[in-house]
Amino acid sequence: MKNVPYYDRPRERLLRDGAVHLSDTELLAILLRTGTEKETAYELAQRLLSRFEDLRGLAQASHAELIEQKGIGQVKAIELHAAFELGRRLTGVPRQNRASIRLPRDVADLMIPELAHLTQEHFVCLFLNTKNHVIGKQTIFVGSLDSSIVHPREVFKEAIRRSSASVICLHNHPSGDPTPSREDIAITHTLKEAGELVGISLLDHVIIGDGKYVSLKEQGYF
Repeated sequence: MKNVPYYDRPRERLLRDGAVHLSDTELLAILLRTGTEKETAYELAQRLLSRFEDLRGLAQASHAELIEQKGIGQVKAIELHAAFELGRRLTGVPRQNRASIRLPRDVADLMIPELAHLTQEHFVCLFLNTKNHVIGKQTIFVGSLDSSIVHPREVFKEAIRRSSASVICLHNHPSGDPTPSREDIAITHTLKEAGELVGISLLDHVIIGDGKYVSLKEQGYF
């Protein structure tokens, strides 16, 4: 890496661009951390991928085969085994635990227990994939709802980061009355328009009260 500009080194690129934009060689070089006296970590990663043909071949290599490679000691071999095993387990993690949203009632059932009794307003987003499974949730802000605070940038920045197909926004009314205010309706329209611009649909804006809810979509507000 000595001859590679600082900003083009794998670790710096990962921080700047995200892991998804790095090649197999770059990701492997990050795991290896160091190379040999004559090789950088990147060159060692290249040699390993060449020796075992590709990433899959490297993942299937035995411990003995790994430590035969110059630059791979016991510790690095163990770390590679651990990394590949984590990858295998991740691909096998069942996704049926992800909540599926079909109706506003599903949103309410999911979030009323969490929001109904809060004494401050919480504006929360659910991020969904193309099958309407919830793939993430984030509280965007806490405090009195105001259009100047609920900026679409904050909502859709997270949606893009999570590769969401759509978003459902919701917030609670500590008064217990989920009737939408003019401000709630205005924010909904702003978010809907912003979603259309970035290609991520706002599916609903649900207001949670004391065991009750109002879906702005269901009520025909957008």
